[in-house]
Amino acid sequence: MTHKSLAADEVTTAVCGYCATGCGLRLHLQQGLAVGLSPESEYPVNLGMACPKGWEALRVLDSPNRATTPMRREGNQLIAIDWDEALQMFCHEFKKIGKEHGPQSVAFLSTGQIACEEMAFLGCLAKFGMGMLHGDGNTRQCMATAVTAYKESFGFDAPPYTYADFEASDCLVFVGANPCIGHPIMWERVLRNPNDPEIVVLDPRVTETAMAATEHLQLRPKSDLILLYGLTREVIAIGGVDKDFVERSTCGFEELSQCVDAYTPAVTAQASGIDEEVIRRTARKIADASAASFWWTMGVNQSYEGVRTAQAIINLALITGNIGRPGTGANSITGQCNAMGSRLWSNTTNLFGHHDFASAEDRQRLAEILGIQSERIPDQNSLSYDQIMDGIDSGEIRGLWVIATNPAHSWIDQDDARRRLAKLDFLVVQDMYANTETAAECDLLLPAAGWGEKSGTFINSERRYGLHKQVRRAPGKALSDFRIFRAVADYWGCGEMFSDWTTPEAVFQIMQRVSCGRPNDISGINGYEQIDQCGGIQWPWSTQDAASGLPEQERRLFAGGKFFTHDGKARLITAEPGTMPEPPSDQYPFILLTGRGTVSQWHTQTRTSQSPILRKLYPETIYAEIHPHDAQELSIATGDSVRVRSRRGSIVVQASVTSSVGQGQVFIPMHYGATNRLTLKHFDPYSRQPSYKDSAVSLERVQ
Repeated sequence: MTHKSLAADEVTTAVCGYCATGCGLRLHLQQGLAVGLSPESEYPVNLGMACPKGWEALRVLDSPNRATTPMRREGNQLIAIDWDEALQMFCHEFKKIGKEHGPQSVAFLSTGQIACEEMAFLGCLAKFGMGMLHGDGNTRQCMATAVTAYKESFGFDAPPYTYADFEASDCLVFVGANPCIGHPIMWERVLRNPNDPEIVVLDPRVTETAMAATEHLQLRPKSDLILLYGLTREVIAIGGVDKDFVERSTCGFEELSQCVDAYTPAVTAQASGIDEEVIRRTARKIADASAASFWWTMGVNQSYEGVRTAQAIINLALITGNIGRPGTGANSITGQCNAMGSRLWSNTTNLFGHHDFASAEDRQRLAEILGIQSERIPDQNSLSYDQIMDGIDSGEIRGLWVIATNPAHSWIDQDDARRRLAKLDFLVVQDMYANTETAAECDLLLPAAGWGEKSGTFINSERRYGLHKQVRRAPGKALSDFRIFRAVADYWGCGEMFSDWTTPEAVFQIMQRVSCGRPNDISGINGYEQIDQCGGIQWPWSTQDAASGLPEQERRLFAGGKFFTHDGKARLITAEPGTMPEPPSDQYPFILLTGRGTVSQWHTQTRTSQSPILRKLYPETIYAEIHPHDAQELSIATGDSVRVRSRRGSIVVQASVTSSVGQGQVFIPMHYGATNRLTLKHFDPYSRQPSYKDSAVSLERVQ
């Protein structure tokens, strides 16, 4: 029985704001304000299911750590100021830096956590209005590898799948992915599969997903590219290639065959630690499947050769013809709630709407749609996140605007990252919480509204635009990010350029015009109301599509075997595997793996730590998983304090002795504040994504 304090006089559905699953939540309203929620049973994503984070989505809005008023630094503390002073200070300091050091001296770091319309406003304001050259997003840390792989292979950043494919496959291959913990509602969709599917997991850890696998290939860390090439060779050898599809829809098969030919089962087994017979058996499962799907997340993306590893997965899907049909696809699972929105609309390293800064034609087209001079649009790509951090270190970048992200916690080699941030002349942090590690370092704090306190759209992993809604009032003087950007534009003096950017839905209409005729065309969506009524709408949905009726809830790309390349053919791309930049040594004999800890933790725990219920569902103390053999050699028992040391720093953790990690490996969840004190600064050369999962460390029991 519902307590009268939670009794609703109406309900509405909004998309969740945590991960990229994009679940629908039914919000229970009293006088227009949310007092509770439950999962929406009719929403096509989650079908009435929700994870603990979703259930607690409202609770974290009530945290005493909310940023409620602008604050500026005075000595060692932040003092409250009003919005007028904050905006005056913002403009004065950034303009001063730009005047003295040039437009390249001020940059911004964006996020995958705010609405598409807010990302659009931020990116266009910063680059077209304020004249910045450089801005990137924290999606560089999670999705840049998948973006680059898709663009090179398919001609556009285009995840081809829909969540119904989890239920339609008869063979699901998960590479460096643990959806049971990372994306539990997606895993629930797997459990609904009626086909008794093969579940193949490639992962160096015995994860929760691996425990449910019919075949777990517990490979050595960072041997995944070699193992995938070995599987590809075996699929070719046993006649598992869809020759008609390869001939009609791909190019590069001969080069692919030559590349993988060296990776015999014996060679692959020696490199990966996987038995030859297991390699052959796995290849046979893939080749025999009528509908095989391939899924990957951060275990692939966060790697020094992540792009080529992702493309090895794409190659397997392509040569077996497993794309564009139910239950198939080479499918990158996105992390943040709006990482896909960032990829299309943030105007960071891609020009707004996934155009190209270097293309005069693209710049002119965009200028005409937006009604601005094309000269206002930079003709060069932005520096990537790591290059922005390098620019701070060199003194080239002196002012930084950080929006809804926490680099002092999340960036690789944390101590060095904080040293760099401290060198800035002016650091602005715009966040819903005042207690993040980055907020503690800022010169100016701008208090922002969170999910549930504003409206806009997110795009989930399957390309679905979903609507989130304002059902709470932001605390104190906090404003939506959209209203903050609107105010900055006016104070900066470029407000007239954005005179049509009056509401999030008005910006959505601008986005529709920008997308028209492109692979991500959304010109056929009939406003927020239709997104709401349809349970979200996947892109593309053009005006031409809309003429045929309402959008289907589940739509795949590439059903006709045509891709977004100039000749319509997908590219089969390979490269020789590289070597681990920091292999184990006598001094640092273990490989550190990082990743998600529990289903109740999220990224840097900025939000999840604000929920007392979620805090009860994960260990409060940072811990490390250590193999029993290694623990015995070092006289370590579960519960002991252990010092983990890398070439960057050292931390003390609590030991958890378990065979879920292999010998010579250590796993520490990424969520804890100290984890990234250990990680090595190295990056994929194509995507510039950091490789968080292969640092050399030592272990020592603390007496």
